[in-house]
Amino acid sequence: MPAARVLIDGPSELVFDYAIPDGLPVQAGCRVRVPLRNRSSTGTVLAVSDADPADLGFALRPLDSLTDPEPLVTPKLLELARWITHYYGCSIESVVRVLLPEAVRTEDKSAKTRKAAVLENEPDADELEKLEKRAPKQATILTLLAHAPDRTLALTDLGNAASTSVRSLEKKGFVKLINLEVRRDPEADNSDELLPTTDLPLTEEQQAALDAILAMEKGFETPSSLPPVPQTRDRTSPLPTSHSALGTAAQRPFLLHGVTGSGKTEVYLQAARQVLDAGKTVLVLVPEISLTPQTVRRFRARFADIQDQVAVLHSHLSQGERFDEWHRIRKGKARIVIGARSAVFAPLPDLGLILVDEEHENSYKQDQVPRYHGRDVAVLRGHLEGATVVLGSATPSLESWQNALDGKYQLLRLTKRVDDQSLPLIRVIDMRLESKKQKSKDTFLSDRLRNAITDRLEKNEQSILFLNRRGFARSLQCPSCGHVCTCPHCALALTYHRTDDRLICHICGHQAIVPRRCPECSDRGIALQGFGTQKVEDVFRKVFPAARIARIDADALRKKNALRDLLNAFRAKKIDVLIGTQMIAKGLHFPNVTLVGILNADIGLHVPDFRAGERVFQLMTQVAGRAGRGSLEGEVIVQTFTPHSPSIQFARHHDFDGFADQELEMRRQFGFPPFTRCAVLTSRSTHERRAEFTLQTLHRRLKEDLPKGIELGEPLPSPLVKAHGQFRFQLMLRGPKGRTLTKHVQQVLEKTTLPEDVTVVFDMDALSFS
Repeated sequence: MPAARVLIDGPSELVFDYAIPDGLPVQAGCRVRVPLRNRSSTGTVLAVSDADPADLGFALRPLDSLTDPEPLVTPKLLELARWITHYYGCSIESVVRVLLPEAVRTEDKSAKTRKAAVLENEPDADELEKLEKRAPKQATILTLLAHAPDRTLALTDLGNAASTSVRSLEKKGFVKLINLEVRRDPEADNSDELLPTTDLPLTEEQQAALDAILAMEKGFETPSSLPPVPQTRDRTSPLPTSHSALGTAAQRPFLLHGVTGSGKTEVYLQAARQVLDAGKTVLVLVPEISLTPQTVRRFRARFADIQDQVAVLHSHLSQGERFDEWHRIRKGKARIVIGARSAVFAPLPDLGLILVDEEHENSYKQDQVPRYHGRDVAVLRGHLEGATVVLGSATPSLESWQNALDGKYQLLRLTKRVDDQSLPLIRVIDMRLESKKQKSKDTFLSDRLRNAITDRLEKNEQSILFLNRRGFARSLQCPSCGHVCTCPHCALALTYHRTDDRLICHICGHQAIVPRRCPECSDRGIALQGFGTQKVEDVFRKVFPAARIARIDADALRKKNALRDLLNAFRAKKIDVLIGTQMIAKGLHFPNVTLVGILNADIGLHVPDFRAGERVFQLMTQVAGRAGRGSLEGEVIVQTFTPHSPSIQFARHHDFDGFADQELEMRRQFGFPPFTRCAVLTSRSTHERRAEFTLQTLHRRLKEDLPKGIELGEPLPSPLVKAHGQFRFQLMLRGPKGRTLTKHVQQVLEKTTLPEDVTVVFDMDALSFS
């Protein structure tokens, strides 16, 4: 008899088999109601197969019913889910819960409605004339309905106390009352004064890139050369990854490498128009939720005639907004989806184009189960759906760059800014000399930067100052005994925040009152050390009292729409100097910005991570790209204590190729990605010894029958040895194939019984080693 394997809704990840009653059209991806012990529950069908009660030894309980007539998860998305399960070493249940958000799974969420009137029978001239004399309000309502779209209007749009008049008209047979669905638009407040835009003339490089993308989109055929995606969790056949060749040149993803200001967004928009005109849909991924409003505005302005078909998906949506957007996408009412990492699973039908903007960003990597990489999943989804995939960046990840060099991705280059604008001049300031001159180790305003800001203020030009450290001071330290106020739950110094007058942990959020004496020796000389964006703002307001200064960081954006309002004010030239963290580092276009100051380029450079240099280079290049994007030339001033760092010098000369060549050679020699696959196994516990012993035990077992080519690192304390009250130990695995790493670790974990208070986390293609 046919049986369905059902994932039960809830946190416990229960999976049971149920018999399918005759005549019930159940298939994989359907939502069903099932009996569970003495109650009824809902779930998602993972697979349908034939089951023999004789083999099982018992009879399966039958399904109760279908909750939706059609599958909510398509077969291709289920294929994608199985690939994620096998490659990243997570359960299929965890992936399905990402495919079907809680707002879609829970039955207490539904579409928002309001009462509306529909004109069913339009009155003739005599009837209307009589109504105008006896019931003028009813006549006005009929006139409004006659000129309304679809002859339908909500009662709230018909004036005060319209319900009585409408019900009278309903009795007379003129109108009908209905429940009208109301969309909860997450970007409703972002649509004010939206001016439509038209396609801009393209440069030769832009046109060549667009032609290549469209040629692929029109001639794409789903490749058959890839190994099949496993259909069950027990299969171990090799899996395709975003780092594998995807067949012929016409089937490869595109890597669009364009310098900042080269017009990558215009290529995206014109490619999207062609795909939409062909009757297909478009998925746009951005690395940060904060970039979503700007991207939505650009697409709605360009596609003003269908701007209601632009949907938004990200984790900051309310449950109601997520419910509405998800079902609009599934029903084909939204043909453009814009969102952060999780939007890669948007249920778009007829997907034709996937755009991954700023593809190098680490935020595309999920830091919770399932730990997938949004960019890599987008590449595989494009293969499964037969869609064109474009990865765009001014500073591509070295993994993507190597794929392009190997011919696995097709490289497209934009080497010049639009309108022949020049790249900004980058000056490097040695803060070692500046500190001696100013006799202060915490200086962050060099003479060169001070003069440059003064010059911009006199010319009514704008400046951006970047510092990737929020708060007022990075620590509170006693000069007598050396005591530093640290978080009791994390191995990290507490950061002083002046706006809250509290010491705050940036890992777990713990807060403490600022002590007036040293907690260890009672010395009153305990003092603040270092600086953050709050201190920079405070100092700059004193140094430049006439300047209009604003700050953008997580502390300044606690109110809803605060980021949008600040950026709009900056765009309207109501702000002279904008101070911010990495929120202002990418994707923003302000033509009047002619100066960018990087206050401390060393943050993130000297950390135990082989990608540290790459990240600093990327961040410097992206921040510098905010300058000189209009008709005025730009200047970037980089303050650093390590001016001869290759990351800083290559960024200074806008030399991505030179940096990539040097960094790739280092990675090749030491066996790091992209020449190997890298995974991290972490043990966590409130008991330090148990966490350490557990990882040592796993390390010993991993060494047994270690597959050829896999390099197993030693178990060591994590760089951040304690976080959220748990001690952390980790080991690194490297090998030529990611699937081999995952399979070996999963086999060991399945045979190992872990202590109850120890958590073990496996992270394939790990980007964080803290």
